[in-house]
Amino acid sequence: MKSLIISQSDNSGGAARAAYRLHRALLQSCIESHMLVRIKKTDDWTVNGPASKVAKALGMLRMPMGLQFNRLQNSANGNLHSGNWLSSHWSSRLNTCHADVVNLHWVAGETMSIEDIGRIQKPIVWTLHDMWAFCGAEHVTSDDKHARWRAGYDRNNRTLGDSGIDLNRIVWQRKRKAWKHPMHIVTPSTWLADCVRNSVLLRDWPVSVIPNVLDTECYQPLNQAFCRQVLRLPNDKKVVLFGAMGGGNDPNKGYDLLLEALQRLAIQINPEGIACVVFGQSEPEQPPSLPFPTYWMGHIHDDTTLALLYNAADVMVVPSRQENLPQTATEPQACGCPVVAFDCTGLRDAIEHQQTGFLAQAYDPADMANGIAWLLQNKEHRQRLGMAARQRAIQLWSPKVVVPQYINLYRQAIESYKDSR
Repeated sequence: MKSLIISQSDNSGGAARAAYRLHRALLQSCIESHMLVRIKKTDDWTVNGPASKVAKALGMLRMPMGLQFNRLQNSANGNLHSGNWLSSHWSSRLNTCHADVVNLHWVAGETMSIEDIGRIQKPIVWTLHDMWAFCGAEHVTSDDKHARWRAGYDRNNRTLGDSGIDLNRIVWQRKRKAWKHPMHIVTPSTWLADCVRNSVLLRDWPVSVIPNVLDTECYQPLNQAFCRQVLRLPNDKKVVLFGAMGGGNDPNKGYDLLLEALQRLAIQINPEGIACVVFGQSEPEQPPSLPFPTYWMGHIHDDTTLALLYNAADVMVVPSRQENLPQTATEPQACGCPVVAFDCTGLRDAIEHQQTGFLAQAYDPADMANGIAWLLQNKEHRQRLGMAARQRAIQLWSPKVVVPQYINLYRQAIESYKDSR
């Protein structure tokens, strides 16, 4: 079987890393896999990206150019919007390649135009990493009962606070017109699968829940003292870790909720014994006032350093308001580090409450502080949950578990495509 994975990048952001990890895991399982990307970060010869300097520059410019259209719409939703307006001409390339199945991943950000996706004449599996496929231009939006993606985007249900041209409606209509044939949808979380099934755009498409694959040999428990020594973190404090791509710049990542939870935590336990470690963001010019000494690790792109960092922590905190199946929740658990998060969206799939971590009441910083304190104040809890988290990671997210699920789905997609011809 020959698979072709399509992604904006192979190593820039969580979705790209998830796609590349699947690609490598397929290769290790003797599947002839290749990747096609707009922005190539690795030197992997099985990843096809722009070759010339001009092509590389154009690949980098596509997303900023596409985002200029967003100026026509004033949206109260500050998260990323993608219209995929620019012509891409990748479908003709895909239709003549030797791949048996095409696996789309994060293809927004002008990776492929909406119309070009609809012109692919191959069996398609589409792995969703956010809500974009069934929304308008939005990547993250409300999932309440009045959400536009549930009812359809019309003139009468525009989001309160939006003005200007209704680009979200235009983009949604383009998707509905261009995507005539159902594709096999994969979601890493049950929550996102439920969203797909309840969306006007994709509700009749087949959907499977398959988690992101994780190298549980790279992400495994290591000696904590050694890891702290390598990373120059204190050995005499309990370490609370927070990480997110973009750090405090993305409101969906819940940085504000984390700050309030940490302030409350300082009232519950002695702050002198705690250190906060932040990765995914360098220290800002005006850092927030925290009750704990804080270490800013910046952006970390290699798995080895990330594994060291998770092993150096006593607890990982993921304070997001909405997530699919975040790797910042799965990776630390594979390393035996329990995770505290809110009881919402895809985080319910990632964490078993008081078994592998702590699920605080949704968006309640006080309860999040309680969860962090519950773990920090009891070494036995941390060890028990850490061991359980490690075992669960192997059982759910290791390549030997995830890859066969993808192979079976690829075969189903190929057979369904043949039957439809």
